[in-house]
Amino acid sequence: MSKIGNAIYEIHHMDTIAARDQWVNQIHPLVKFVITVFYIAVVVSFPKYDVIGLAGMVIYPLAMFILAELSFRDSLKRLRVVLPLVCLIGIFNPFFDKLSVTVCGIRMSAGVLSMLTLMMKGIFSVLASYLLIATTSIEKLCYALRLLHVPQILVTQIMLTYRYITVLLSEVNRMTQAYALRAPGQKGIHFKVWGSLTGQLLFRSMDRATAVYESMTLRGYQGEFHYIGEKAKWRKQDFCYLAVWLILILLFRRVPVILVAGRLTGGLFG
Repeated sequence: MSKIGNAIYEIHHMDTIAARDQWVNQIHPLVKFVITVFYIAVVVSFPKYDVIGLAGMVIYPLAMFILAELSFRDSLKRLRVVLPLVCLIGIFNPFFDKLSVTVCGIRMSAGVLSMLTLMMKGIFSVLASYLLIATTSIEKLCYALRLLHVPQILVTQIMLTYRYITVLLSEVNRMTQAYALRAPGQKGIHFKVWGSLTGQLLFRSMDRATAVYESMTLRGYQGEFHYIGEKAKWRKQDFCYLAVWLILILLFRRVPVILVAGRLTGGLFG
């Protein structure tokens, strides 16, 4: 399978995962969206040297992987491009921050600590966003955004971009396959035809966009989509789910869970 074909498959596979009949997937989309944003905000709020406190925030993504019955290995495989880029953000900190700090009685480089903190913040934020997408369909996410009064045109743009990115990728796949058949034995696409292929892709995209818009208007589109779950009512379990996670995330922010767990296990087995 080509890289473009693999990308199309991954997008469809994510839609399939989000549409599963798991109880986490059935939680109100606004609840999951609020929890994710709150979690990321709390993760980012940690001081740059507080590695121990930040490490306790790993409990949320781990718990979500278990509750949603998602494969951690497959998830890391899908995020294999994003996570290294996130980790590169703080890779130069040890060279610029040469101070020393004491952590749990151990003298360490402040640059290394700040580098680890930045990496952990990026990884936790990416995992939280991935878990939101893996348990909530794009229609439900757009519905949650509309409940938060995000401008209609922006929400529509997000949904159409996500929905029809596969259409664009399919057009690119057809064009590259046609070029490969006309240029056997050639690796890649010659730079001399990049301009013409890009122009053809633009015209094809415009034609497809016109056809899509005409189909939408024929089906009664007047500027607002009726999203999946729009008539869903708030349930008690939605409120409980929201309250429990908000309280736990605040608790993880205030209490160094890793240190507390270490002391408890040390007291039990010491």
